[in-house]
Amino acid sequence: MMWSNFFMQEEDRRRAAAGRRRAQVQGLTPEQEGKIKLVLLLVTVGATMAVLAVGTEFWVELNAYKANGSAVCDAAHLGLWKVCTKRLWLADVPAGRETCGPAELPGEANCTYFKFFTTGENARIFQRTTKKEVNIAAAVIAVLGLAVMALGCLCIIMVLSKGAEFLLRVGAVCFVLSGLLLLVSLEVFRHAVRALLQGPEPAPGPRLAYEYSWSLGCGAGAGLILLLGGGCFLLLSLPSWPWESLCPKRGHRAA
Repeated sequence: MMWSNFFMQEEDRRRAAAGRRRAQVQGLTPEQEGKIKLVLLLVTVGATMAVLAVGTEFWVELNAYKANGSAVCDAAHLGLWKVCTKRLWLADVPAGRETCGPAELPGEANCTYFKFFTTGENARIFQRTTKKEVNIAAAVIAVLGLAVMALGCLCIIMVLSKGAEFLLRVGAVCFVLSGLLLLVSLEVFRHAVRALLQGPEPAPGPRLAYEYSWSLGCGAGAGLILLLGGGCFLLLSLPSWPWESLCPKRGHRAA
């Protein structure tokens, strides 16, 4: 009987110690976990938009002006990795447009990946030469933004699954940095488009107009959402005592 009580007490002590260890590891309250999951949902939307923007080629549309007496016109759309030139029928182009397009119209399309990622050669678009250094810089910055974003997602998953609260601040910094990198990539790409259209030498090709398309808008929205999500994670990682002193609960008010 004495030995059975001793073993029962030992088993109770082990369970209590295991419970304390679990409490130390999983230190998130249900309220904190709910807030983190809500912000993670917001960040997931931004991450999806970022991947969609980087992977598609509708960052900018280049449109030639309509030519009198011609039944076709030329348009193109490009992104970080690929350019698609299209020959459209003027009958399909809206009557109020002075230029060809939009590029989503059906026509003869020819899509090619940029050669400066493989052979180092500049691309030719409507007899104009790209500035490969600027294009490569925009692509590299965007890929770095996606990599940092993936690291931030991994940190938040570790916070929710393992209770590693110290990774919450690391994840917040990762999301803020990824949002900034995406926005910087958009600005560098804009400079690449300007360098393409306004080169140092007179352009021998047709006169072009350009308009930014939905992929670039998707990337801008993703960058802003990631910045917002990183800021929210950063606020959640701060200690609660400054907020409790500024906004005391009703039960703690003085009589």
